[in-house]
Amino acid sequence: MPPADRTSTRRIGDRRDSGRLAIERIWVVEATYGPDAAERRPAVRAQHLARIAELRDSGTIVEAGAFTDMSASLILVRAQSEEAALAVVEADIYFRTQVWIGFRIRAFGRAVRSNEIQPD
Repeated sequence: MPPADRTSTRRIGDRRDSGRLAIERIWVVEATYGPDAAERRPAVRAQHLARIAELRDSGTIVEAGAFTDMSASLILVRAQSEEAALAVVEADIYFRTQVWIGFRIRAFGRAVRSNEIQPD
């Protein structure tokens, strides 16, 4: 059973390489753009990108970006729970100014090297 901490890990492979790869539990958030996002986004984009950079530097966000059709953004978040991951996204200026109008969130098992697992 995976530990009940921020990231759950499960080793994959046989006994000889069991320390090489692990599964890190993260959260995939798909944030849906509002119908007028193209008009709302420019005024807050610099603030949004600065925050994303800070969260990437701290290891909270693994990856973030937008689909080129402006339908949604995809954010990979390290958090202890679904609620904690949503709190990260809901605090973003895009959500507060309704550039994003909704979310879909799912737990995701990310294959990583064991030494890439972020400590609590």
